[in-house]
Amino acid sequence: MMVQVSPSPIPNSNVASLMSTLLDRDSYLTGLLNTVETQNVTLPPSWLQDVKKTAANWVRHSTLPNNHDEEWRFTDLSALKKINFTIATANVETLEVASLPETANSRLVFVNGIYEPKLSSVSSLPTGILVTNLSNLPAEYTEKTKEYLAQAEGALEVFTALNTAIAADAAVIWVSKNVIVDTVIHLVFISAGENPVISQPRCLLVAETGSQVSFVEEFVAGSTGTYFANAVTEIWIAENASVNHTRLQNDSTEAFHIGKTAVTQARYSRYTCNAIALGAKLSRHNLEILQTGEQTETTLNGLAMIKGEQTADMHSAIALNYPYGVSNQLQKNIVGDKAHAIFNGKVFVPKPAQETNAAQLNRNLLLSSKARVDTKPQLEITADNVKCAHGATVSQLEDDEIFYLQSRGINQEDSRNLLIYAFATEIINNIPVNSLRENLLKIVKQF
Repeated sequence: MMVQVSPSPIPNSNVASLMSTLLDRDSYLTGLLNTVETQNVTLPPSWLQDVKKTAANWVRHSTLPNNHDEEWRFTDLSALKKINFTIATANVETLEVASLPETANSRLVFVNGIYEPKLSSVSSLPTGILVTNLSNLPAEYTEKTKEYLAQAEGALEVFTALNTAIAADAAVIWVSKNVIVDTVIHLVFISAGENPVISQPRCLLVAETGSQVSFVEEFVAGSTGTYFANAVTEIWIAENASVNHTRLQNDSTEAFHIGKTAVTQARYSRYTCNAIALGAKLSRHNLEILQTGEQTETTLNGLAMIKGEQTADMHSAIALNYPYGVSNQLQKNIVGDKAHAIFNGKVFVPKPAQETNAAQLNRNLLLSSKARVDTKPQLEITADNVKCAHGATVSQLEDDEIFYLQSRGINQEDSRNLLIYAFATEIINNIPVNSLRENLLKIVKQF
């Protein structure tokens, strides 16, 4: 059977000439690059220098997104541009890492994007899996890593290129062929500093044919101040491999967090993502799935719980280019006070992707009359033998539901909390790590 793959719908996935635009188009982006280049004296491995130079050149030819860009029209970055960020090394002795019992000896910790061995422990890893950082990458993995790092579709998106250009380190998880890893891998990315600091968390995960692995990415604050975490995670899933990914963003409420998760799925592969957004003044997660073979399975579960004047933006793009693919996406948002939640989920099903089954749903719960939601589930289908559906709901707590609970002896406040709890647990219960799941359920009760 011959399958013709359509052009990738992943944003900025096509190579473009750097001569088509002017150099240093955006003074703010140029300033970020110059700040890091002048302060960071650690040189990357020689094989990576050309990749970083190309990315830096692309950033210098780019501009920061604004509300005139369709992909960013609901997300205002003007507050970010008012802050001059620097790079910094935090005092590790003052940092505390909330360890998960299941990952006490399978944890890598990065502080402002730099691996911190004093806070890490990988003593209980089974054979067949490599968990390390880029600087300590064994020589036999160097050539293989070159084939994957910074090679995912969408690498020319401006924040992704910025990370590639100035990231000083990266987490690397490599699962060998047919290895089934029962131990959960925990990656903790801490941002900390007295002055506004910029950090570039980076992760590369490669699951070879027939392998299985689960990992948790956690983004947390080491200080209560303002910082900018610009994270990129690349996941490559080979034929018949399986990856279960939990992503927890719990940054400071004064922070800016922009994250990219780029997933490439070969045929018969399985990918599950449970993405939780709690912190940050402004957060955005770009989740991009590219199918490179038939009969893949993709499950995306998301939950944002925000209040005050927080903004949480979830953008996803699923490109199902081959037949018999199955994708299911459920994004839930709990929005209180004057907070603003955004969802834009795109599923692309071109003509070669016959027998595709894709479902997408965004459900929003508003806890305040001033809370705001902008939602846009989106299907683009040219195949004629598919089963696809999408939808969105926006609602408030129903008075009759609260009244019913009160009639059973539960007071009004507990009734509201119980309804919020029930709304959130549908997502949280999918998280495979017991202790993390319990911690999140406690946060929901206190929300």
